[in-house]
Amino acid sequence: MDTGSYGTGEVAVAADGTKSDTNVANSEADVAENEAEKDARLGSRAPEFVKARRMLHLSWQVAIFIVGLAVVVAGVIMLPLPGPGWLVIFGGMAIWATEFVWAQLVLRWTKRKVTEATERALDPKVRRRNIILTTIGLVIVAVLVGVYVWKFGLEMPWNIKDQ
Repeated sequence: MDTGSYGTGEVAVAADGTKSDTNVANSEADVAENEAEKDARLGSRAPEFVKARRMLHLSWQVAIFIVGLAVVVAGVIMLPLPGPGWLVIFGGMAIWATEFVWAQLVLRWTKRKVTEATERALDPKVRRRNIILTTIGLVIVAVLVGVYVWKFGLEMPWNIKDQ
């Protein structure tokens, strides 16, 4: 897990409590190497025989773009309709990410944001706050429904003649 603390002079502590003399400069080099590996993985994942021929690779990219576009459009259509709209949109982005760097970067950013949101949502303070707010909302709705039933009975609002 990346904690973002790569300052010089930090001392690593093992699980048994012993300190290590390892300098953090080594870990900075490791981080730079990991970033280089991530960047090396960016780009086309087309088969080598496709990449070797310019026109075939261009045709491959056009086909991937069209298939990804169809899936993304289907996902956008599903947003107001019943169906897994966002899931299908991200599926289309994943199809694009097999060929286009910009889609790979968007998916990487999305994964990072979803992970951060998940960590925040699992925080005990946030969970307690959400449970309290949900309980208050349910009590308010229950009181409003109780007042309506007390005043009008189980009659639907559009069937009430005298108000």
